[in-house]
Amino acid sequence: MEHTGLGGKSIILRLEMNTKEIKFGQVASAIFEAGGDMVAIDVIQSSGDITVRDITITVTDSAHISTVTETVQSLKGVRLVNISDRTFLMHLGGKIETQPKVPIQNRDDLSRVYTPDVARVCAAIQEDPKKAYTLTIKRNTVAVISDGSAVLGLGNIGPYAAMPVMEGKSMLFKQLAGVDSFPICLDTQDTEEIIATIKAIAPAFGGINLEDIASPRCFEIEQRLRDELDVPVFHDDQHGTAVVLYAALINALKVVGKSIDQVKVVVCGIGAAGVACSKILLSAGVGEIIGVDRAGALTRDETYEHPMWQWYAEHTNPNRVQGPLSEVIRGADVFIGLSAGGLLQREDVLSMAEQPIVFAMANPTPEIQPEAVEDIAGVIATGRSDYPNQINNVLCFPGIFRAALDCRATVINEEMKLAAAEAIASAVPADELNASYIIPSVFNQNVVKAIRERVVKAAVVTGVARRVPRE
Repeated sequence: MEHTGLGGKSIILRLEMNTKEIKFGQVASAIFEAGGDMVAIDVIQSSGDITVRDITITVTDSAHISTVTETVQSLKGVRLVNISDRTFLMHLGGKIETQPKVPIQNRDDLSRVYTPDVARVCAAIQEDPKKAYTLTIKRNTVAVISDGSAVLGLGNIGPYAAMPVMEGKSMLFKQLAGVDSFPICLDTQDTEEIIATIKAIAPAFGGINLEDIASPRCFEIEQRLRDELDVPVFHDDQHGTAVVLYAALINALKVVGKSIDQVKVVVCGIGAAGVACSKILLSAGVGEIIGVDRAGALTRDETYEHPMWQWYAEHTNPNRVQGPLSEVIRGADVFIGLSAGGLLQREDVLSMAEQPIVFAMANPTPEIQPEAVEDIAGVIATGRSDYPNQINNVLCFPGIFRAALDCRATVINEEMKLAAAEAIASAVPADELNASYIIPSVFNQNVVKAIRERVVKAAVVTGVARRVPRE
């Protein structure tokens, strides 16, 4: 079992010990010698020569966990039954639940919520399907859907292993924006089956949030669903990343005193997020974007099998620059990394324009460590929480869906995404804006409110809102 990122927190080892072969004092000494600090001991079971105990131990990091557990497992007469920590304990039984809004206390209540009186509500919706928004959970409920094919930094781990991430997303929807959501992981990675399944369950939901679906299938799935459903469909890995990145860039450009229509931007990693980030920057007025992937700079002088790469080549790189990242980045004002750790070198940043903006967003290892270029970069941002300026999708999706649900938007269009980015950027006060603070905290309570206000206006202006909500 691998544990990462605990940083001075506790683990719990459940140990089965044969008291004929080993005494607890010997176990405690071994843990102490391995650097573990025991803070609690709980007897779970004791019978005859066998005792089971939970030992709570403070550790420093994942390597320390391995040291402690290997030490314990090497002891004769000890069997390591289980390892858990506060993260695992938080997930026991799942992280979310449903509960009724009103109690059922008698037969009269039962008849109203179920049968026979509920039939009148069903008939009203049958007569006018739009009433589903007022008489069911549809008006405030989003489906969080994944096939488990591209989860976090874990890759294709499948639908069962993807569920904890989707549950976590549902928690964030509720806590940050009051949006109810259901985590749904599909046991198929077939494009047509995914599309058909989502269309079949869509009547219950006011929006569809696609999550962790691998490229290039994610592009077709999202586009087909956008075309074939009348509720907003949002692939967060693409568009959530794009919105927050643009918000960060708005403020970073203010810090370095550059105009968005004058900068040269290099995007490294042309997958789902790279394409979406480039599209939103094109919409925002960036004139020169160059995409770099395994083949080097994408250019319209080449033909690509990947249809999205072909589209990208035809809509970016106006000067038809060719070559690897180290050549393309010369003179660039902005680097956006959505690729892999260690791809950017200090020499590359030195070759950029004055006061370069470096967004090294690969996780867990950025394209370049911030400390390697903090003396030469104008602004640095990453996808990590242990550095300043974390570009985190959590800043986007709760507020954008809050707005889309409230105005019953049919889609989340480019104007709404731009509005969301501008709202996020505005949450950093002008007098506090600096190179280490270009993006608000995910816990900033003003973010969702600001996004809702601006995105609703954008939806109304662009004609995709079916109602104008009261403030």
